[in-house]
Amino acid sequence: MAGMTEDVRFTSTRGPELAGALEAPEVGQRGWGLFVHGFTLGKDSPAAFRISRSLAEEGIGMLRYDNLGIGESDGVLGDGSFSVKVADTVRAAEFLADRGTPPDLLVGHSWGGAAAILAAQEIPSVRGVVTIGAPAEPAEVERHYDAIAGTVLEEGSGTWSMGGRAMTLKREFVEDVRRADLIGRVHTLDRPLLVIHSPTDATVGIDNAAQIFRSALHPRSFVSLEGSDHFLTVDGQAQRAAKIISAWVDQYL
Repeated sequence: MAGMTEDVRFTSTRGPELAGALEAPEVGQRGWGLFVHGFTLGKDSPAAFRISRSLAEEGIGMLRYDNLGIGESDGVLGDGSFSVKVADTVRAAEFLADRGTPPDLLVGHSWGGAAAILAAQEIPSVRGVVTIGAPAEPAEVERHYDAIAGTVLEEGSGTWSMGGRAMTLKREFVEDVRRADLIGRVHTLDRPLLVIHSPTDATVGIDNAAQIFRSALHPRSFVSLEGSDHFLTVDGQAQRAAKIISAWVDQYL
């Protein structure tokens, strides 16, 4: 059965409109969740699309959305930052709450996992947080643009190519990412946390999962997604992650 996907738009904390996709629950509504994508991956990346769709099939409605300057959203990536990503995750949760379906669950992939941990602390309705392949340090994302980071800090901005697209980076972005403290905030999460990570993740090493898990207070869980790559592109891996999430979050819904 194909899911019902509804295109939606809401305003970023920075002003431009963000594009989202709502996946309605297909069987007996168990709750609602919000998917936070990786650095430049977007709402239509395999992880975001497949996990959200699979959770909807399991009765958990999902909102996945593009961050500033990504995919179908307006604005410029360089006007964002890690703090803006966190603030816009809270804004997306407010959008869900306004339509009568406040999120019970936050699922963050890669850099989005780090953002989800911080955002959850500002979203009262969230009962469980899941990270998938998340870095322990948000600044780990700098490897994408390390060639121009020095220039950006000296000159105020710089351009680099990401997946064939020219991206403008600003000093504020680089400084904000370097300031972000995830491990300190994991300790104050005060929500059940599920850490999912592949032991063969070549993009964000498994030691990141160990750091996050060690810093978290109980109830905390770790599941190894062996055989998966960082982007969950291997057939069936995203669906498998969704089944694990669905079973884990059940007691909190």
